[in-house]
Amino acid sequence: MPDRIRLDGRVAVVTGAAGVIGSATIRLLAERGARIVAVDRRQADLHAAVKELPASAEALAVASDVTEEDGVRDYVRAAVDKFGAIDVFYNNAGVEGEIKAIQDYPLEAFRKVLDVNVVGVFLGMKYVLPVMLKQNRGSIINTASIAGLFGSPHIAVYSASKHAVIGLTKSAAWECTGTGVRINCVCPGLIDSRMLSAIFQARAGGNAPPPMDKMVERIPARRLGQASEVASIVAFLASDEASYVSGSAYTVDGGRTAA
Repeated sequence: MPDRIRLDGRVAVVTGAAGVIGSATIRLLAERGARIVAVDRRQADLHAAVKELPASAEALAVASDVTEEDGVRDYVRAAVDKFGAIDVFYNNAGVEGEIKAIQDYPLEAFRKVLDVNVVGVFLGMKYVLPVMLKQNRGSIINTASIAGLFGSPHIAVYSASKHAVIGLTKSAAWECTGTGVRINCVCPGLIDSRMLSAIFQARAGGNAPPPMDKMVERIPARRLGQASEVASIVAFLASDEASYVSGSAYTVDGGRTAA
């Protein structure tokens, strides 16, 4: 059976492209025919991620901080100047912040998490939406988390930021009623990544490796997820196969939120 989830010739902008999920996603989107605009503030890691794309891929790397309005405006302009359109926007950049109880959480660290995870998502939509609305087509996919669906100890600030992403997603989807623009978000669960290891190591006091068996025993799938599995959902939401999907929060969590 031919692969129906094709993105041939479409322009996909991906923030946080140097991270585990971001790099897996730009690879998959490129494999499915998309032209890639990869955005990350870590320039060396960004260029390394772009080098891993298929040799045939058309790609542009843009070093930018998603919390800076001028930087967001610049990566959107660079995408349009290079490729003439933005068909897919994976609004993915995010940080976990410090792993502490609320009463111990520094205000500066709190603001940093909200700056990246909420302001960055807001600014991305603010500058990409005019491009897509003018085209009367496009798919925006924001990265939320299952932490945006319920509370979790010692990551209250991260959890609050991801609740906000889901709210932004649903509200923006309503605002785009009657247009050709769709807006959804993905909610990854426990994905094998640096972020997950950092969270569990901090919860363990930083003195021991994360207890993987304890992590997975609450997941019906009985394993951690892979970044490629999140990328597959992003590719689906970016494609015409998801033409009737907007305002949704897709969990990619091995059944963790089913209970």
